[in-house]
Amino acid sequence: MTPQPGLALRGSFVPLVTPFGEDLKVDYDTYGALVDRQAAGGSHGVVVTGTSGEPSSLTVSERAELIRVAVQAAAGRLPVVAATGGQSLADTVELTRQAEAAGAAAVLVVTPYYSVPPQRGLVEYFAAVGGVAGLPLLIYHIPGRAAVTISVDSVARIADRLPALAGMKYAGRDLGYLTDLFVRLGRDFTVFVGLEELSLPMMAVGAQGLMNAAGNVLPGPVAALADAVNSGDLACARDLHFRLDALNKAVFWDTNPIPVKYLLQATGVLPVARHRLPMMPATPELAARLDQLLADLGDLIGGGER
Repeated sequence: MTPQPGLALRGSFVPLVTPFGEDLKVDYDTYGALVDRQAAGGSHGVVVTGTSGEPSSLTVSERAELIRVAVQAAAGRLPVVAATGGQSLADTVELTRQAEAAGAAAVLVVTPYYSVPPQRGLVEYFAAVGGVAGLPLLIYHIPGRAAVTISVDSVARIADRLPALAGMKYAGRDLGYLTDLFVRLGRDFTVFVGLEELSLPMMAVGAQGLMNAAGNVLPGPVAALADAVNSGDLACARDLHFRLDALNKAVFWDTNPIPVKYLLQATGVLPVARHRLPMMPATPELAARLDQLLADLGDLIGGGER
């Protein structure tokens, strides 16, 4: 469970949105600019085609190209974690192999969704994916989207089978689960928090990093919160927690990344906020709420985050 030498799996790894052009083709040039913005903004890493990147609307080849673009744009300034989980084991294996070839630092693999597999199937699935590449692997546990819960016992069994297991992104709300995970696998087991509102509480329990959609909008403050907890400055972290609270809630005013893309367009980071079906742009009512949020954020938005 040790990451490759020189790879620090901690801090704020932002799951980037995927920009689309007028013809709904992936806008790779803008994507490279998003990576550059995160490197300049203080983020510790980026995640390619995580949930915020709308992976279910992308082909395997598009996802692989986004990984290559991200690695090239990062240019060694920050690590790129490739989210390679797909609707089939074959797609996941193919993307994982391509991520390694492109130079990704690690892979993030979501639990198989829709099929609701048994725990023994989850163990075998992650063992199979981890066996095809030499990259550190993070389990992506997001029960609210995948409708699958992976037990702590299953994670421990995967760790026994898979030396490359580096940790987990946990996008659930159960602090007890997180505690049980650390008790069973050790306090050094790497956990990234996937729910914005629980960033501070889960890091206080022992998570080492964040994979938050809010980091697309405010990379600096989100990274600063992670740094504050990891350095033991809980007073600073608590202040940032409350200052980011409105944004953290706004991420879920509609299905992520609809609000995030609107905010990026409104602040000039994206030329336009487009989605492929079945996702949709923000409604006029949502847009009005988000415009007011930007006004309320005040100095956070005004502090060079555009």
